[in-house]
Amino acid sequence: MSAQSLDGRAVADAIAERVAERVAALAVAPRLVFIRVGEDPASASYVRSKQRLAKRVGLRAETLVLAAETDQATLMIRVREIVADDDVDGVLVQLPLPDHLDEGPVLEAIDPDKDVDGFHAVNVGRLWSGQPGLVPCTPLGLEAICDHYQIALHGQRVVIVGRSNLVGKPAAALLLRRHATVTLAHSRTRDLGGLVAEADVVIAAVGRAGIVTGSMVRPGAAVLDVGMSRVDGRIVGDVAPDVWDVAGAVTPMPGGTGLVTVAMVVQNTVTAAERRRTTAR
Repeated sequence: MSAQSLDGRAVADAIAERVAERVAALAVAPRLVFIRVGEDPASASYVRSKQRLAKRVGLRAETLVLAAETDQATLMIRVREIVADDDVDGVLVQLPLPDHLDEGPVLEAIDPDKDVDGFHAVNVGRLWSGQPGLVPCTPLGLEAICDHYQIALHGQRVVIVGRSNLVGKPAAALLLRRHATVTLAHSRTRDLGGLVAEADVVIAAVGRAGIVTGSMVRPGAAVLDVGMSRVDGRIVGDVAPDVWDVAGAVTPMPGGTGLVTVAMVVQNTVTAAERRRTTAR
């Protein structure tokens, strides 16, 4: 069996088209501000890709770049200034920050209603309690991939390998909303292979190359690869190559979940703008 490739580009393009229509319907284009500290090449590249897509769908997007040696107090002041600007609809602080900075207070300084990354504790609480809020972009993207390719979630057994606050935990909350039966596993789970073998849908989000192998996966299962590592100069995911011989569908790495995550940043920005303007009436 050769698994279907769940092409992230197709999903991202479809999302971008829908978002552009929503932007066009607004009297004023939403404004999105990215904040990046330092010149880490990966972070710089990721922010550029987000900004390109934001401008493509009609957002007013800009990036504030601060020096790598920026101290905590200065960063907090700049974040608060941007958040306080009523013309700004969405704020995203690119992670990771340099080692000398504490990301916790920075993320908490963002207004939850402008938190397009969905990381603020208020948005975490809204997600788990079933209230409207901004959801982290990668889990939202995973849901979008499943919907685009008609991968059933209702009543299905989903195993998430990875328990991070960025992916694993919010993905569990989001998929529970869709009536999936969710198991949250991780790199220290006993008999991880046996657990994965029970899943209709597997989400691999540990950041350890090849942690999910073909011998673990149930034939025909859908496998969504979120992890990213560099091995011998190549970008690889958490899913080993032999999974493609067993699974029914797999997201490629690269070219899969990452592209959809970027699309969800612009979708969240428009959602934030629509909600803020409705509330302001």
